[in-house]
This record gives sequence, structure tokens and C-alpha cells, in this order.
Amino acid sequence: MSPSSDAPSSSSLSEVLSFTTGQIVQEIGYDDDVDLDLRDAIEDLIGDELEDEDTQELVDAVVLWWRDGDGDLTDALVDTLRNIEPGAPVWVMIPKAGRPGHVMPGEIQECAGIAGLRVMSSVSLAPDWTGTRLASRSS
Repeated sequence: MSPSSDAPSSSSLSEVLSFTTGQIVQEIGYDDDVDLDLRDAIEDLIGDELEDEDTQELVDAVVLWWRDGDGDLTDALVDTLRNIEPGAPVWVMIPKAGRPGHVMPGEIQECAGIAGLRVMSSVSLAPDWTGTRLASRSS
């Protein structure tokens, strides 16, 4: 990531995301507008490529790229729980305010609650993207 961006450095990114080497992270909602530097940084943290949305593996975390108009967020969040370890984080990446596809934080909170997730924090992760960490149900 470039030093001029308002995103965390890769060392602080590790702390913010809490991803570690060897974790399996599933990516959902990939499109040509995702932040490739952020994706690369995540892959560097886990030491492997992100799993796609069709993976059947049990995963340690999910990164969900979400934009207004992508469909039903509650359904998408329920889908993230399909093969995630109990208690593992779901990161919802949304375009920042003023960017095309921005989603209001209240919508994320409401949909997360319906899906059985809790909003833990939100942080600027890339020049155009904000990440909201959701906690999944513990075992």
C-alpha cells in the first residue's frame, strides 16, 4: 500500500484484520472495483491466496466486498456463515461515503443482527473502501 493512502500500513493491517499466516480466508463479492493492494496485503498476511466464494473448505474468516445494489445483504451475510469457523470474523468491505455503491452503516448493522452477527468495529482499509468487522456466533 502506498504511504500516501489513508489505509493502514501492512504491519498495522495485520493488527486491524487479525489475520495470521496459515489462516484460510474466503473472499465473496470480488469484482473489478475491489482494492487489489488490499487483497494482496491480505494474501501476504495469510501466506496464501484467498479462497473463492464456491469453496467448500472450513474457513477462518470471510472478506465480503459489498456495494449498494448487490442484492440482499442479510442473505449474503447468512451465506458467509455456511462454512466459517464458529466465532470467526466476517469483514464487510463497502465503498466509502460519497463513492458509488456506498452502503449506510445502519444497514450493515441491521442486516448483521438479522443474520446473527454483531458489528465489532469499522476502519478505513483502502483509499476507497471501509471494512466493518462482524463477529460470528461462537460455538
